[in-house]
Amino acid sequence: MFRNSAVSALRLGAIAFRRVDPTKVPNAMCRAYTQQNTGNSSSSAGKWAWTAGILGAGLLSSNHAFAAGPSTKERSFIAIKPDGVHRGMISNIISRFEQKGYKLVGIKVIVPGMDLAKAHYAEHEGKPFFNKLTSFLTSGPVVAMVWEGKEVIKYGRTMIGATNPLASAPGTIRGDFCVDMGRNMIHGSDGPESAQREIALWFQPSEIAEYESATQSWVYE
Repeated sequence: MFRNSAVSALRLGAIAFRRVDPTKVPNAMCRAYTQQNTGNSSSSAGKWAWTAGILGAGLLSSNHAFAAGPSTKERSFIAIKPDGVHRGMISNIISRFEQKGYKLVGIKVIVPGMDLAKAHYAEHEGKPFFNKLTSFLTSGPVVAMVWEGKEVIKYGRTMIGATNPLASAPGTIRGDFCVDMGRNMIHGSDGPESAQREIALWFQPSEIAEYESATQSWVYE
């Protein structure tokens, strides 16, 4: 009985490997599993073989199903500022981007020097709050990240919320975790040009990973 179960499991895997329409595979597998385990068989080994086969077939059916296109390769620079680090919010923030379906391709913890802070906020140089911005950014560790995915710049900003946390909608990072504009916890690129500039400012090309996540076929069609 174990041999028959194992062979059947392998056949299911072979069907999936040949890329039968994945939407048709689960029902077929479930029917086969039910038929196998409602008969006279009492072989736990056989049942385990079927379970392994079903899981394997499901994985194989999604193999190579996702091909990354230019729209899924958009990148944004996201930084958790010193207040976010000191408050222990790193995992909360990373989880939000991961749960959305975005892919982390670069990350480092750094205490930025004043030159880096001034370059990062160069567009605000000469404004009354410029020195305050740069002083705070250099006051402690920053978690610098590069996130990749479809419209990650636009929707990354949406997830972050308004500059003033009290004007941020509930459900956004700033709306949920911040109350003061001077301690708004996180920075996100506001456009393609700023994303490109900020990523180049904070990261070397060798520090950004190129890989296909195992979850991508479940995030994108």
